[in-house]
Amino acid sequence: MRLDKFLANENIGSRKAVGVLVRSGAVTVNGQAVKKADMQVDPACDTVCVNGAPLRYNAHTYIMMNKPAGVLTATRDSRAETVLDLLPPALKRRGLFPAGRLDKDTTGLLILTDDGDYAHRMLAPKSHVMKRYEAVLDRPAEAADKTRFAAGIRSGEDCFAPALLEISPADPHTVWVEIREGKFHQVKRMFRACGKTVTALRRLSIGALRLDPALGPGEARVLSEKEAMLVFEKKPEQFDRKV
Repeated sequence: MRLDKFLANENIGSRKAVGVLVRSGAVTVNGQAVKKADMQVDPACDTVCVNGAPLRYNAHTYIMMNKPAGVLTATRDSRAETVLDLLPPALKRRGLFPAGRLDKDTTGLLILTDDGDYAHRMLAPKSHVMKRYEAVLDRPAEAADKTRFAAGIRSGEDCFAPALLEISPADPHTVWVEIREGKFHQVKRMFRACGKTVTALRRLSIGALRLDPALGPGEARVLSEKEAMLVFEKKPEQFDRKV
């Protein structure tokens, strides 16, 4: 990989800016100062430093975001703010995109990555990756709703696979739902089939990866590869209301 491309990918600056940086002597490769931005480096083997600070190379980036309401799950939009617009400069990387979608008014766990294979595997129906949500309803949930969810919802043209529903013992307007599909407005449509309207929806976890409670709305942090792979692990059967 060209040195200037690697530095740009690591968010050091634009290709033009890092070219100036390299020519200034601020960049070393394996302890030697370099002046040619087009030199070839192997980020997995070579040690690249900028102003004496080594850059840690990761083949892919995985970011957890606590998505706020009112923001589009998209890479760009000319009329509305997107989740990528929320990222601080230190987390911005070329090629990032949301792995899956959350509706504009839905909040909670969202993963941003530049790893297409990872996103495809996570979203593929055959992977059966479970997503857990907390929903607030306009009408109290009932035991009959749990039965319908467990059997799979079929209403008109809507057909959804069996899902897990738990009702809050403190307030039946609050429920926890776990689904293994990702159809458009799925949770809302499932409750609509039961005669209820979702007034608030928040994603709590994907697989065994739970939303970090330290992240406020709109905040994000980098996931380690080990953390990112938790989405493919099964979560504990007990709902975690503390997330």
